[in-house]
Amino acid sequence: MTDIQTEPAMRPPKMSAAAIARACGVSPATVSYVMNGKPGVSTETRRHIIKVANELGFRPNRNAGQDGIRLDPHLNRVIGLILPNIVNPMYTGWAENIITATGRDGFEVFVATTQDNPDTLAQVAMTLAARNVDGIIIAAALREDSRALRTLRQRRVPYICLSRRSDHLPGDFVGIDDDAAATQLMQHVLDHGYREIATVIGPRFSTASLAREQAFVRTAAAAGVAITGERKISTRLNRDGGRVAAEKLLASTTPPRAIVCGADEIAIGIMEHALSMGLRIPEDLAVVGSDGLPHSRSELVGLTTIVQPIQEMANNAFSLLLDQITHPRNTFTHILCEHRLHLGRTCGCPPGATRNT
Repeated sequence: MTDIQTEPAMRPPKMSAAAIARACGVSPATVSYVMNGKPGVSTETRRHIIKVANELGFRPNRNAGQDGIRLDPHLNRVIGLILPNIVNPMYTGWAENIITATGRDGFEVFVATTQDNPDTLAQVAMTLAARNVDGIIIAAALREDSRALRTLRQRRVPYICLSRRSDHLPGDFVGIDDDAAATQLMQHVLDHGYREIATVIGPRFSTASLAREQAFVRTAAAAGVAITGERKISTRLNRDGGRVAAEKLLASTTPPRAIVCGADEIAIGIMEHALSMGLRIPEDLAVVGSDGLPHSRSELVGLTTIVQPIQEMANNAFSLLLDQITHPRNTFTHILCEHRLHLGRTCGCPPGATRNT
């Protein structure tokens, strides 16, 4: 996480390929390859050239200048990353991989959190736009509140929606097929023979959470299992949210036999509460999650879960954003990354059946 310093209004002098090459000890052609994103240069050399070019005041642009170098003195080489929180390891995983990806191209990242508060999200968007970030990746978009996205569009700040999107304002998006993933997860639970099932998801103002809940309920209904009323819960996207949901579900006179969750951290919170009550997982209560976090899939936890490709999603989000920054366009691109089902022990599968499907 870095502080953003706004560049002064004075334009730095243009840098030629020859000047950067002399400072780096390489040929002008090598510098041109790096600045134009062409292959044929080692990662170490590429990083060195970008570092030296930044120190000399070089800024890339889609409009080629002298020596084929792309010049834009107004590019700050800073992007914003807006997350709901940094408690959920899913978000910190995205942040880590985005920071790594941006660093390869000489960008820094300003990370902000919203705690899923729409007013905070709107304020963060205005602040980042005012500080002239080159673009923003948003993993905290709200389904029915487009104020932040409208602010960015009005200020001509490129943005990418990661995992969540707005129902009212189209834009570039990177995520998984939440409907297909949730359908696959619920079908696996049904295949175990469970019929007393509850669902617990994150906030419904997240398009990802809502899509998962709808697919859970629809898939169960198709098998003759109705999930309604108190067995359909929305909670906070962390362990505390899972504990609160479990307390409510397991205090019922007719507790569920299986709980299907829209996030790993929720699932872990539910299991922690169940274990504190003396229940056994999965003998007394089956629990499955979504996200596929590394610790969730460890031998210690053994959670059955949908795995999101965190690194691939982060890399795609930055690639799309960089394309918007360097090649502004009026069209929108959606990238759906491939998920997979990881079978652990918490659903009732025997240890020997643990695998990815």
